[in-house]
Amino acid sequence: MLIGLPKEIKNHEYRVGLTPGSVNELIRHGHKVIVETNAGAGIGFSDQDYISAGASIVQTAAEIFKTADMIVKVKEPQPNECAMLREGQILFTYLHLAPDPEQAEALIKSGCVAIAYETVTDRFNRLPLLAPMSEVAGRMSIQAGAHCLEKAQGGRGVLLGGVPGVPPADVLVIGGGVVGTNAIKMAVGMGARVTVLDQSITRLKELDDLFGASLTTVYSTQDALEHYVTRADLVVGAVLVPGAAAPKLIKRDMLKHMRKGAVVVDVAIDQGGCFETSKPTTHAEPTFVVDGVVHYCVANMPGGVARTSSMALNNATLPFVLKLADQGYKVALLNDHHLLNGLNVYHGKVTCRAVADALGKHFSPPEQELLAL
Repeated sequence: MLIGLPKEIKNHEYRVGLTPGSVNELIRHGHKVIVETNAGAGIGFSDQDYISAGASIVQTAAEIFKTADMIVKVKEPQPNECAMLREGQILFTYLHLAPDPEQAEALIKSGCVAIAYETVTDRFNRLPLLAPMSEVAGRMSIQAGAHCLEKAQGGRGVLLGGVPGVPPADVLVIGGGVVGTNAIKMAVGMGARVTVLDQSITRLKELDDLFGASLTTVYSTQDALEHYVTRADLVVGAVLVPGAAAPKLIKRDMLKHMRKGAVVVDVAIDQGGCFETSKPTTHAEPTFVVDGVVHYCVANMPGGVARTSSMALNNATLPFVLKLADQGYKVALLNDHHLLNGLNVYHGKVTCRAVADALGKHFSPPEQELLAL
């Protein structure tokens, strides 16, 4: 199979879908890889590194989209990339289609085979290709939030861990999944007073066992949400409904009761955000203020630590890339229902129920579609 690696073009996005090490594995399996020039230059992977791994370098993304059987990316294709996708061409990347009807329409129109990292599952019903970036984003949420709390950034001027004689900041984490757990680790490590809200008693018990007295665990209700949000210096939105749009848990009215200069970090922004006032921002302009509350809503947070993120992502995605390349997408998808869960759009049909429901589209069962063509 001919696999193509275009350079990411989203604002301040330096991650790569394939590292030179991943390319080398594909070459060893008998495949060919073409890489757009300087695709990995931003994180220290030169064209020569890719050539040494066995890839061929091309000058434009158009050459890759025109010839490759499978495109491996990190972020969702931008409009000009969608326009280059071909009928039956495999696209393997993060898509986050639920809050993005324009991208969904473009993928449907292209006729491509769009497989989303974020809806691939494992035997424990976890999201193995989302997990590494969720770990990064969770840890970065506290790093970013601490910076935004500085007075020069519009924050309250509060140090997360305080100092002797001065109390630490209050951090609220909404959601105890992968993002939330990693946010808690960082916040606890920095000495903050940390509370987590979740609707799973089982998960709250696990977090209580893990962090002990360093963490306050609270069952999430509307009353609890309002109580703790209004008392927090930093709120991290770590809510995920796989494939679907994030629920708007924090309404604008709540912001009026929050501390002025408090910070919200909406890690769920890729899925539309869990704060009613959230809108996607970039690493170039990461924040905005609503009712005196600083909002950090960068839609590709892990791109800020692109080298670490690329290597972590490739560790998770490479086995699936190899499976798709070695077996062909039909066999690979039909033989692995976990990978099949990643199939979002197939030859103009929406094949992920959560995406179809979010966009008001007809849902086509993926097995049925694969067997029909």
